[in-house]
Amino acid sequence: MHRYKISLQYDGSSFYGWQLQPDQRTVQGELEQALTILDKNNRVVVTGAGRTDTGVHAVGQVAHFDLHRAWDNDELCRAINGNLHSDVLVMECEQVNSAFHARFSAQRRIYEYNCRMDNFLLDRNYVWNIGSVDISTMQQSAAIILGEHDFTGFCKYNSDLDHRRCNVYQSLWKPGTSVLTYNVTADRFLHHMVRFLVGTMVAIGRSQLSLDQFKLMIEKPVVDKKIYRAPAHGLVLKKVIY
Repeated sequence: MHRYKISLQYDGSSFYGWQLQPDQRTVQGELEQALTILDKNNRVVVTGAGRTDTGVHAVGQVAHFDLHRAWDNDELCRAINGNLHSDVLVMECEQVNSAFHARFSAQRRIYEYNCRMDNFLLDRNYVWNIGSVDISTMQQSAAIILGEHDFTGFCKYNSDLDHRRCNVYQSLWKPGTSVLTYNVTADRFLHHMVRFLVGTMVAIGRSQLSLDQFKLMIEKPVVDKKIYRAPAHGLVLKKVIY
């Protein structure tokens, strides 16, 4: 068997997330269908670096899979894209050692969340329109989560996890003329973690929550606490670092 690593982008608007789901259109399902055609109808399992939610986009997702025959990297890239719909694009293929694993070999993941503060609507499927907010307090809240913390209070609870600690290397709100962008880099992300963090920080920017309350939520995490969650469509997986 020959193992390949691919980098890809996709518009998550029409997908039921990354992970294979029965009777639902998913990114993993689309890729596996395309690759099974190329591998003479042998089922090809695709493993992604991150399982993005329904509606979440990616410009730097990474995945791996095994094929029975060896392919030229560029030829394989063209062949996969020839069997995909226009809302998924494989940008690069690379044959790798069998020890490579898209998920477990990853060292850091980078996400971006885009919020719009004015009334422009043509990008409404890719930004969360939040209106006027206090950017300064949101920037202060972003700095609170730098370093290693237990994010139990900012994820969809999963009892199968050994722990819910993540090391956050970058957490920063970058204001533009009308779009406010949150950039976050960590060694791992929990289910819904970025969306819960963004939703809560936007609540701080709207004076619905204080910085002290946010800090307490980080320092003393509570399972299944009712907190704010941002919609999926503003979130983008930007890059996976190995």
